[in-house]
Amino acid sequence: MPGENHSTGPEFLLLGLPIQPEQQGVFFALFLAMYLTTVLGNLLIILLIRLDSRLHTPMYFFLSHLAFTDISFSSVTIPKMLSSMQTQNRSISYSGCIAQTYFFIFFTDMDNFLLTSMAYDRYVAICHPLRYTTIMKEELCTVLVAVSWGLSCASALSHTILLARLSFCADNTIPHFFCDLAALLKLSCSDTSLNKLVIFTVGLAVITLPLLCILISYGCIGATILKGPSTRGIWKTLSTCGSHLSVVSLYYGTIIGVYFIPSSGTANVKDVLASVMYTVVSPLLNPFIYSLRNRDMKRALEKLIHRVKITSQ
Repeated sequence: MPGENHSTGPEFLLLGLPIQPEQQGVFFALFLAMYLTTVLGNLLIILLIRLDSRLHTPMYFFLSHLAFTDISFSSVTIPKMLSSMQTQNRSISYSGCIAQTYFFIFFTDMDNFLLTSMAYDRYVAICHPLRYTTIMKEELCTVLVAVSWGLSCASALSHTILLARLSFCADNTIPHFFCDLAALLKLSCSDTSLNKLVIFTVGLAVITLPLLCILISYGCIGATILKGPSTRGIWKTLSTCGSHLSVVSLYYGTIIGVYFIPSSGTANVKDVLASVMYTVVSPLLNPFIYSLRNRDMKRALEKLIHRVKITSQ
């Protein structure tokens, strides 16, 4: 067909963030600082968990994988965005766009499943404390993480394989700072009904089922602590689960804002800004949430700093 580029040919043009040209330098410095903080903060979490034997527990095992996922999740989109802001080259190849879409979906799903595993860990720890060590064995934790990787891979592949079979029209402009799946489908000249069906079934299941499991876990936790006679137990439980609840609220709150709340006429700007929240801000805040609200992480950090001081003397 004339005027149509087949799916192996076109380059795409990422419009990026809705900011003025004279503000590019300021936002470049801001997002570069946020990205470096995200990477270094999450690497610090992984290092602390690795070095401190007191953190070799199921909760911190999941947290170390979440930290790695957050580093990878940010690295899928932010370096390209920073490069486009600095060089003004907003183009991305077809293969690069497909790859970015795959890894974006993959690490988004990994976040969902890991947050669910962490909620289950808290459920067992609070609702079945006497059986915690027998239930949350190393084998089960490994299986939960392996299943998370497998399901995330299958979900991402289902979307990207269907995306790769599409043809794209002459208009190759994506009103986003990364290759968003929904935006790509709008550019296609092919029938996208199967893609939309998979998004509705697989995509919805990957978001709603983990969130439902998290809500059920915390519902059971709430029922358990309310049965306790003392308020001290309630505060102890809240301090234990507070970090995880904060991350879940921030992460799912922005996703629901993008994908479930009806859009107005300024949908593109709203979606882009909300996407910045869960692709840039959420991974950035996770290290601060888990370190500032977590006594064990504070102790591990103090121990590491003390060790570094002794070594440098």
